[in-house]
Amino acid sequence: MALSSMTGFARGHGVAGSYAWSWELKSVNAKGLDLRLRLPPGWDAIEVPARARAAEKLSRGTTYANLTVERKGVAPTVKVNEPVLNAVLATLKSLRGKVEASPPTLDGILSLKGVIEITEEDEREEDRRAAEAAILSGFDKALADLVAMRREEGATLGRLLSARLAEIAALAARAEAAPGRKPEAIKARLAEQVATLLSASQRFDSDRLHQEAIMLASKADIREELDRLASHVAQAQKLIADGGPAGRRLDFLAQELNRESNTLTAKANDVDLTNIGLELKSTVEQFREQVQNLE
Repeated sequence: MALSSMTGFARGHGVAGSYAWSWELKSVNAKGLDLRLRLPPGWDAIEVPARARAAEKLSRGTTYANLTVERKGVAPTVKVNEPVLNAVLATLKSLRGKVEASPPTLDGILSLKGVIEITEEDEREEDRRAAEAAILSGFDKALADLVAMRREEGATLGRLLSARLAEIAALAARAEAAPGRKPEAIKARLAEQVATLLSASQRFDSDRLHQEAIMLASKADIREELDRLASHVAQAQKLIADGGPAGRRLDFLAQELNRESNTLTAKANDVDLTNIGLELKSTVEQFREQVQNLE
């Protein structure tokens, strides 16, 4: 299964009988799956099946799904609401002589809210059910297009992430080969510092200084960090190759890679290793930012 991004867009439209409908789907990054449906009034029956279908296809991301529906080719019917009209006329009659005003006009009376009702032809139950089925089928198609776009972007992200992992591995190899990380180099540097201290004062205990130098040399060794970096890179490469919704696991590995690069930089005892550590941190951060887009 291929990797998928959490960002995508899709649109679909169609006609079912007298109903013209359109879907617009958009998804963005999120920690979990959140489907936000906007449906026209009276189309609530679409919500439950649409949510179920989205949950089958998507694992993460906030997805906005907007539906518009319009009835076409249905002639409107104009009706006068007799009870409301009679009440208005009775009120006007009771006010006659009490208020100085021009006589009411027909268009003025008919413009009052509730006097005129404009309705559409009553829809048949079977037409409504057929429209709902067509709209849900259209949602499936738009959802498939959204998934396809997310996978296409996921493939691009996969290539970028693989490139970042290759850079991390290359930097780790440079750190492995750096002359400054060899135990002999560390001990020689510490021995030189101890000799400088002893030449400056006879109050230093040479045996104690020798023990401290050995401890510092041990702490400065980055063998453990290099091994863990190699392990995390291998795991991340496997997750990318396997595909599927791997975003959360890759995000965890990105945090671990960041931890090891920070420790390596802190342990660096020469300029070369420090520079390698800083490059590692920068590359790991790029990896982590790109992982945030994965499902």
